[in-house]
Amino acid sequence: MYTSRGFREWEIGDIDVIRRGRTFHLFHLVLPNHDYIAHAVSQDGLNWTRTRNAIFTGEPGTWDDDMLWTMHVSHNPQRKLYEMFYTGLHRAENGYFQRIGRAVSRDLVAWRKENEKNLPLLPTGSHYEGPGYSERGWVSFRDPFLWRSGGQEWLLLCARVIGGPVSRRGCVGLVRRAEEGYVIEPPLFYPRMYDDIECPCLVELEGTYYLIGSIREDVEVHYWWSETFQGEYQAFNNNVLLPKGNYAARAMLDGDRTLIFTFYIDGLNVETGARSLPPPKELRKRGDGRLELVSYQRWAEKIRGAVPFLKDNFKPCLENPTAGCDQDGERIRFACRSGFELFTVPMAEGSWIWEMEWQTLRQGDCGLVFGLDDLLNGYFISLDTERGKAQIRAWGNRLERVFQNYIYESLQVGEFTPIADRRYSLKLIRWGGYIELSVNGVVRLSLVDTRFSGRSLGIYLESAEITLGTPSLRTMEAPGQDQA
Repeated sequence: MYTSRGFREWEIGDIDVIRRGRTFHLFHLVLPNHDYIAHAVSQDGLNWTRTRNAIFTGEPGTWDDDMLWTMHVSHNPQRKLYEMFYTGLHRAENGYFQRIGRAVSRDLVAWRKENEKNLPLLPTGSHYEGPGYSERGWVSFRDPFLWRSGGQEWLLLCARVIGGPVSRRGCVGLVRRAEEGYVIEPPLFYPRMYDDIECPCLVELEGTYYLIGSIREDVEVHYWWSETFQGEYQAFNNNVLLPKGNYAARAMLDGDRTLIFTFYIDGLNVETGARSLPPPKELRKRGDGRLELVSYQRWAEKIRGAVPFLKDNFKPCLENPTAGCDQDGERIRFACRSGFELFTVPMAEGSWIWEMEWQTLRQGDCGLVFGLDDLLNGYFISLDTERGKAQIRAWGNRLERVFQNYIYESLQVGEFTPIADRRYSLKLIRWGGYIELSVNGVVRLSLVDTRFSGRSLGIYLESAEITLGTPSLRTMEAPGQDQA
């Protein structure tokens, strides 16, 4: 877990990750000041240590003397160096106009600004809104992402076309890197839907190009696909890649895998919500061409032990006479005819991986619970196996309140494909404040929440009956704190 904590508990903004040798390098904005681009390193993509900051805002009077916004770092094999294309704002313009600049490094640690040719780049109004060509008064021309295709190099950008409804002009802008300079081209993708497409990036998987962008209207990461780099890009009926709250996604190659990193925002305001860097997920192409995310394969390195998981370990919490738990062959059966019951197991560790084969025999309301304290405050994951819906809630009470002292808050919702026999493979991860649920191998919930830290987990039922097969509970070492 990583938040870049300082005076605030969180300071991390948009991110980019690149790997050199065995070391992951994270570059990120620092909010709210945006006055430098921070740098952290990791050997596993999970625990991070801050190191030397990359670049700072320019001296007064220079083009980037106000703020630094989103960047992208890549290796240039021809020039034998690393390049960082980044967004800069100018104080004399009140930060209204965004430009693209460049910095270089030999080792990803020591950086110098080096604006070759016609950089820093500002749109002139030929294809995109620019100074004098924007009803909003400020110009979107930010979040560069370098892509190499067919012997050419391109910058993908968050930009806006000149015409059309003001709130639907967001597009993925395109700039071609040429001998004579950086040439502004027509948009790579203009869906005519959104105010902006933030932090665009591109991946190619098995011959298909996937364009990924973050949308502020719903605070979600979307994707589109094409058979060629320059389009046209199309959407599936559900093109949301990650559950709500995961934002500013960036993709990176890790050997033969493609990893997705995001920051997670607690709340719906990208600027003011608490943000942190969750663990990455692996991006995978399905047989029908859709994308899905699977759990990070390096979790196995964090496992420290196993906890026996037998019927006798589960204890009822509410003494409901219509509820029971028994052994059904190799499976454990839980049932509750009327009302509500919890069956829980105490845990000594706060970080773990819980895997099981779940089958719903009678739907009712049922699911997983964890983080429970003695007052049964904790996290409840509802599993609607008929409709294919997983929803995690914070549920409990606030003893300091006299009226309406209960907590009942939906934190995130994920969808999965229903199966006729309602039998599913589940994997629930709790690592510090990070929570991840996979259903049949695909990540459906991914969030960060720290309000409950109780050490009990288990099953809840309301007029439902389920069985668990081959349950496995493995403990993990706790995440390290942000290190200076």
